[in-house]
Amino acid sequence: MHRLAVLVLALGTSALAAPATPGLTPAQRTATHDMFEHVINTPTVIGRHKVPDMAQYVADQFLAAGFPKDDVHVLPYHTSSATTGEDDTAALIVRWRAPGNSKLKPIMLMGHMDVVEAKREDSTTDPFVMTEQDGYYYGRGTTDMKDGIVGITQAMINLKAAGFKPKRDIVVLFTGDEETNGIGAKNGSSLWLDLLGQPEFGLNADGGGGSVNTDGSPAGFTMQAAEKTYAGYTLTVRNRGGHSSKPRKDNAIFTLAHALDKIEAYRFTPMLNETTRAYFDGRQKLEKGPLGDAMRAWLTNPNDTAAPDAIEASETEVGLTRTRCVPTRLFAGHADNALPQLATAMINCRIFPGVEPDAVKAELERIVANPEVVVTRNDEQKASLASPLRPDVVAAYTKAVHALHPGQPVFPEMSTGASDARPFRVAGIPIYGTNGGWTVTPIDNRAHGKDERLPVKSLYDNVVHWQILLRELAGK
Repeated sequence: MHRLAVLVLALGTSALAAPATPGLTPAQRTATHDMFEHVINTPTVIGRHKVPDMAQYVADQFLAAGFPKDDVHVLPYHTSSATTGEDDTAALIVRWRAPGNSKLKPIMLMGHMDVVEAKREDSTTDPFVMTEQDGYYYGRGTTDMKDGIVGITQAMINLKAAGFKPKRDIVVLFTGDEETNGIGAKNGSSLWLDLLGQPEFGLNADGGGGSVNTDGSPAGFTMQAAEKTYAGYTLTVRNRGGHSSKPRKDNAIFTLAHALDKIEAYRFTPMLNETTRAYFDGRQKLEKGPLGDAMRAWLTNPNDTAAPDAIEASETEVGLTRTRCVPTRLFAGHADNALPQLATAMINCRIFPGVEPDAVKAELERIVANPEVVVTRNDEQKASLASPLRPDVVAAYTKAVHALHPGQPVFPEMSTGASDARPFRVAGIPIYGTNGGWTVTPIDNRAHGKDERLPVKSLYDNVVHWQILLRELAGK
């Protein structure tokens, strides 16, 4: 999942040419660059069998920095894809133990090592060769999300070298299939919990962060505290068919099309939770036009349906006010000259946290209102839960952001996409997206797309950002 914190930040585009990040020595900056180059150059795409190589490389960096061998674990497992079949992948778990017998439960640091495919012919530069030009690092994974892997790893290495002694254990979980099946996160939230020390909460590098508007206008950094549930449904219409020269009214494709028309016109009920209320409260302070007016109206009157409709219609806020469902795949018919006997549509829903997927299935059935259209679930997903806004995490993230970007607004956000955080939240372990990377929007919104890139300065800022976070949350 690419980080969806594509909000603006008043750093100005001159930040691309800013001096070196305070807090990193030349040697630390070189180590960060070299590690980033190595992992970008490792094509950790499903089907290429390179995730275990990256997991071992990162493990070797921890071992070289003095982390005990018994606390560094590369865990092989398998994942699969409809196009590539089964693939070998791996997770990395590292535990930095606090001296003595700390009574505090560990903090978990999360990220994923895999990336989505990128073709050389579709890109200006080779997506699996890190290229530096025009103040940017180009390459697949620069923003989604190998900058976070490097940020966490180098921050821990630097803190250990500086003599930092955590007051509670810090555990790392880097998975290998977030972009496909998410088995690593499921294992982490169940089979590997003891190895992770039963963490109290987690900080996810695949969430949070900020951006810079091309005109330098401010909007702030966001901390991800919730994400929607990914769920799939199939609409199925069956018919006795017949010869296409004898068309009838009961046509499976027409019936399915009418059902899709109803879903297109339908609006799920707007909803607010602690995270989205805080998000819109922060956003409305910076939005002075009609979008800001709609946010203020909805916060004042949560029963106002026109205001959230206006918010949802804006390009930047799509999916933040309610559950959204959209058709993503169609199949129908078996011959050019035969009436269709089968027509199906895949409906992908991103469900508001706390709403059960079975409830959405029932709602789709009510929307369609036709017994000829059968709605079935395609997965066994459970409702994603929002994480409570812990004051210590909010304060630490805010301090880290302000240390590098003084005065910038910071507020929570809900991701419309899914990440490795979901199974942990379902298991009762709150997760917070707290990465410190930043980009220029909209020109850098390229995750999963052509010419993915990261401002050079953002990479080094992020290492310092994670150092501050760990000092605040594991050093006091």
